Amino acid sequence: MIAIYILITIVFFCAMEFVAWFTHKYIMHGLLWVLHKDHHTGHKHAFERNDAFFVIFALPGASLIIAGAMNGFNELFFAGLGITIYGAAYFLVHDVFIHQRFKIFRNSTNPYLLAIRRAHKVHHKKTEKNGGECFGMLIVPMKYFRNEIGTLAKQG
Repeated sequence: MIAIYILITIVFFCAMEFVAWFTHKYIMHGLLWVLHKDHHTGHKHAFERNDAFFVIFALPGASLIIAGAMNGFNELFFAGLGITIYGAAYFLVHDVFIHQRFKIFRNSTNPYLLAIRRAHKVHHKKTEKNGGECFGMLIVPMKYFRNEIGTLAKQG
C-alpha cells in the first residue's frame, strides 16, 4: 500500500507543473491579471497582490491533507501531500532562487537551475498581460538548458 501512496504523491506533484503552467498562462495572465500584474512591474513592497496565489494554491492541497487525515490517511492525504510538496518546491525555486526574496542560493552553477532562472527572466521581459512565454516552473524549453550548458562550458 505504501508504494501506491508514494505513487499518488509523485503523480500529483508532477500534475501540478501542468496546473501551474495552465493557471499562469490562462488565469494569471487572463481573468486574474489584476492580481498578477504587480509581479511583472517594479515595486518597493515586501508583498505583492500576486502573493494571493500562494493562498489560492494552498487551499486544495491543505483541504485534501485534512480530508485524508480525517479518514485514516487515505489517498486524499497523499494527493494533498503531492500538491503541497509542489507548492514548497515552487516557493523555493520561484521566490527564493529566481526572485531572491531571501538572499540565498545566488551563485548556482547548475545548468538546470540556471535554465529555469533564464526562462523566467524571459517571461518577465513582458510587462503586459499578453505575448509572454515560459509559463511553467520546473519544465522549461530545452533551448534554455542548452544555452546554460554552453555558457558554463565557455567559462570552463
